[in-house]
Amino acid sequence: VVGLLFLFLNARTAFWVAAGIPAAMLAAIAMMYAAGITINMISLFALIITLGIVVDDAIVVGEHADFRVRQLGETPVEAAENAARRMAAPVFSSTITTVIAFFSLVVIGQEMGDLIADIPFTVSVVLIASLIECFLILPNHMSHALVHSGKNHWYDWPSRVFNRGFGWMRDVIFRRLMRLVVWARYPVLAGIILVLSAYIGHFVRGDVPWRFFNAPERPSVTGNFAMAEGASREDTLAMMREMQRATEELGKKYEKEYGLNPIDYVVAEIGGNTGHPLASARNKDKMLLGSIAIELIDPDLRPYSSFKFVEDLQESVRQHPLAETVSFRGWRAGPGGDALEVNMYGADASVLKAAAEALKTELAQYGEISGLEDSLSYDKSELVLELTPQGQALGFTIDGLGRVLRNRLNGIEAATYPDGPRSAAIRVELPAGEQTADFLSRTQLRTKAGQYVPLSDIVSVTSKTGFSTVRRENGIRLVSVSADISEDDPARAAQIMKDLREVIMPDIAS
Repeated sequence: VVGLLFLFLNARTAFWVAAGIPAAMLAAIAMMYAAGITINMISLFALIITLGIVVDDAIVVGEHADFRVRQLGETPVEAAENAARRMAAPVFSSTITTVIAFFSLVVIGQEMGDLIADIPFTVSVVLIASLIECFLILPNHMSHALVHSGKNHWYDWPSRVFNRGFGWMRDVIFRRLMRLVVWARYPVLAGIILVLSAYIGHFVRGDVPWRFFNAPERPSVTGNFAMAEGASREDTLAMMREMQRATEELGKKYEKEYGLNPIDYVVAEIGGNTGHPLASARNKDKMLLGSIAIELIDPDLRPYSSFKFVEDLQESVRQHPLAETVSFRGWRAGPGGDALEVNMYGADASVLKAAAEALKTELAQYGEISGLEDSLSYDKSELVLELTPQGQALGFTIDGLGRVLRNRLNGIEAATYPDGPRSAAIRVELPAGEQTADFLSRTQLRTKAGQYVPLSDIVSVTSKTGFSTVRRENGIRLVSVSADISEDDPARAAQIMKDLREVIMPDIAS
């Protein structure tokens, strides 16, 4: 920015215009300190944004003051005052519109709004500080700097040479080009519309994928797994050791291929997940959970991304027969969800689970996809009781049967009474010795006629694997299948999403 100022303006004007940059920045940092904002990646990004904008108003005022001295013959003091007065309205308007544009970011809520909250404040205070410096400080400096504007100083040589060449470019090449454009205005307008339509067509067809920004390359990779109910601690340890084995062998393979082992260190554990935990981890026994955290070397030291490492690692791991979910993914930070998320609604929970498993099977064929999991995780085995015709004939109902069994297993609250400042309750429960595995076969229920019949005569019992949590949205069952997609090839990611919409989901729905 400073170099361009000294090329387009004379040295004295460029110096005092450039002096507004640190003045505005220091004033903005003081305001940030007063507001409790630190120098972080977000606020520093805002300062970088304003680095080129902050001198715009000073350039306009300073250059116009120089023009009034050279072309209109005004004294330096008059030129500085008249330039500030003449440019006050347009400079103030342009600065305020920029402030309003950035300050509107404060209406963004939730996590993204909290993340970028420093940007509108920082940009606004920098621009307001530059506006104050431009009209209250710069005119005084310009009144002294323009005293010798009529002389040719040696330090103005770069500006004179550049402006001479710029003037020739403007008067010869650019003017002739504009004459040609005006003469052939209709073909030029048609060409512009044609090019614009072509770009819009590329964007609509998806040939030019759009993304706000790419996340920086992260050297961290996490792997989480959850074992099925019935697995032992030894099974969990075996799965963890398998992940360690695959990681070490992949590191040796990369070292042989690229000359450097990409693994900095590895930390494995059982009893929980790391990084992005599995959806089923919340309701799982701790001894059924495990994870591995892998720290890779710096991205500048390897010719491949962490997505490529995750893709190869997934192929190297041999999944344990009792492993319910195994998920690898690169480390992510900041707001936003998974790169891929599919929600399926409405059917029976077992049907939704079957559809989710079918979708994961199809998506697992793409090496670019990692971290596949669904929100409908298996839980312990459940006993399903259904009334037999005899039970229905005796007047039993499912609701009444469930209420009686729940009271016998969990107890009932017979009474409550005050106990000083607190209240106490009297509960009636079966002895622990009666709540054994043969509880259902020993239980007898009373009919409306006052007779007792064995529970096994009025219900049929079946066993099936249940689900830990069944999500609902507006009362409708919901299962979500989520995953991460490699960012190495945006075109490939777009093709995967297209296959998902046009091929995979229609096949599962049919």
